[in-house]
This record gives sequence, structure tokens and C-alpha cells, in this order.
Amino acid sequence: MTRNDRASAIATAIILAGAFVLFYFMPQIMLFLGAISPWLAIAIAVLCVLAFFAVFWLRGLYRQRHGNGPDQV
Repeated sequence: MTRNDRASAIATAIILAGAFVLFYFMPQIMLFLGAISPWLAIAIAVLCVLAFFAVFWLRGLYRQRHGNGPDQV
């Protein structure tokens, strides 16, 4: 395992752990926000799901621009 692979594995583990914590508490967050406004609860849920994918997309863009993307050998 190269240094680059190890860094990618650590970054992915941190991102997935953060997502796990967020989605673990999501039902309580949704109930709290649903008491205020159902539309607010839906909007926050959609943003959380989109943010999960956006983090990996942004990380991929960063790696491509800095010359250590997946297509680099």
C-alpha cells in the first residue's frame, strides 16, 4: 500500500464515519425540524444526502487538479 493509497483510505474512513454519525442522528433531527415545518425537515434531509455525495465529488476534483487523481500513474 503506497502513501497515496493510505491517505485515500484514511480520508474515506473519516468521511464515512462522519456520514454515519450524521445519519445515525437523522431521525431525531427530522422529528425536531418536522415539528417546526415539514418542508424544513425535507429540505435538510435532501441537503444531507446531497452533501454526502458532494464531499466525494469535491475530493475527486481536488485530486485531479493537484495531479494525484485516479488517472495518474
